[in-house]
Amino acid sequence: MSGTSLVTARERALAVLGGEPDDQTLGRYLHGIPGVDAVGLEQRAAGLATRSIKTSSKKWALDKIISLIDLTTLEGADTAGKVRSLVAKAMNPDPADPSTPRVAAVCVYGDMVPFAIDALGGAHGDPDDGLISVAAVATAFPSGRSSLEIKLADTAEAVAAGADEIDMVIDRGAFLAGRYGQVFDQISAVKDACRRADGTSASLKVILETGELVTYDNVRRASWLSILAGGDFIKTSTGKVAPAATLPVTLLMLEVVRDWHLATGHRVGVKPAGGIRASKDAIRYLVTVAETVGEDWLVPHLFRFGASSLLNDVLLQRQKMNTGHYSGPDYVTID
Repeated sequence: MSGTSLVTARERALAVLGGEPDDQTLGRYLHGIPGVDAVGLEQRAAGLATRSIKTSSKKWALDKIISLIDLTTLEGADTAGKVRSLVAKAMNPDPADPSTPRVAAVCVYGDMVPFAIDALGGAHGDPDDGLISVAAVATAFPSGRSSLEIKLADTAEAVAAGADEIDMVIDRGAFLAGRYGQVFDQISAVKDACRRADGTSASLKVILETGELVTYDNVRRASWLSILAGGDFIKTSTGKVAPAATLPVTLLMLEVVRDWHLATGHRVGVKPAGGIRASKDAIRYLVTVAETVGEDWLVPHLFRFGASSLLNDVLLQRQKMNTGHYSGPDYVTID
């Protein structure tokens, strides 16, 4: 998977901003964006959450959810063996049913990337091509509290190890203090560090950590800023801060992506992550994507679920549809 080049992203930002992406120019632009109607946003999200899908469409929806999952383990106790088990599940989620699709990616810490690639037999890459992508969190995940030099080294190391995607965290402190130029420059620099020696680039997901941004207006501004700086995806959360992904916040980010596409013709992905555990909730996200940006966005390079336990529930629901009864708790592996 190859993301937008840094030069293209910066040129696009200059065209949109009408000037250099410094604190003054970015502040004027971001604070010129209309404020979020919180009541209206939450009402629309609640309305979308009540939409039902036909039983005939549910099987499609469950398979679609699986194909959009970034199967994730991000614990201090992660081992090579745990990552290999994660990859085995990613490749073959339901050994009893070979028609079960693979997940889009496995997401691990940077030092676990070689073990993931080895477990994949070296065959990894763009899930739109039927491969499983290897995503690595970087930039002092989850806090982002380190120097830029360390963040860039963290990113470059993961890319050199073979990571197809980088999930970075923004400096929330800098953003909340209004140092928008610093946040822009850091995202752009990380984007540059995603480049490989052959001229291709790892895809960059920019994590906003919306639970720490507090307001919808901040989420909207951070979304625009991350896209302007060259992010290929905007991602809600690290999964380490509550609240993580919520439907209203994801709807708001999808609206930003829609408006950006209408303004520039450029498509950016969205990844809700953290707290999405049940199939019924994931289906609500699918409906929200389809109703906000269109079904064209329901592909791995434009939408992902960051999850660890969601896959188990989807497999149980899928098996129920196929056999007419739920399996026991030992039907799926414990993550």
